[in-house]
Amino acid sequence: MSDQNRPRLIEVDDSALIMIDLQEKLWAVMAEKERVRDNAVRLAKFAQIVKLPVVLTEQENLGSTLSEIDAEGTGAPKIGKICFDCFGEPAFVNRLESLRRRVLILAGIEAHICVLQTALSALDKYQVHVVADACGSRGPHNHELALDRLRQSGAVITTTETVIYELLRRAGTPEFRAALKLVK
Repeated sequence: MSDQNRPRLIEVDDSALIMIDLQEKLWAVMAEKERVRDNAVRLAKFAQIVKLPVVLTEQENLGSTLSEIDAEGTGAPKIGKICFDCFGEPAFVNRLESLRRRVLILAGIEAHICVLQTALSALDKYQVHVVADACGSRGPHNHELALDRLRQSGAVITTTETVIYELLRRAGTPEFRAALKLVK
């Protein structure tokens, strides 16, 4: 995607939330795992408030998606995968194409493997926002270096709260009032 086509601010009707491999077995060994889970859940809840499409992936043999995310009822089908890069899975590519969005908001684990590879692959076609506080790795050093590499490659590194307020755009709406519960 050329720079002139990239929106300055992300918009609900042009974005999709991609939740990568937020699975029980993998989450159990993450550094700062509570932060990752809590922010991923906040994003899933917020997606429901603003009707943001969600795409969930599950890496083979790593268990189910975290029950707290499943409980949000995003309605998103889970796309199984064996590739680290989600774009290596035809079902993932087909789902994104059907959504017709230009902005991908990524959260998940591990930051330096599946999130990194997926984001790097997406950069040619999409504006990519990686939600740093909703991503994790087994070691903090891997997380930090993945974010540095993504930033250098052109991805926007952001936070859960930034995404929420950027997509809301204004106070005083029913969506804003519902989202306030997530950020307080």
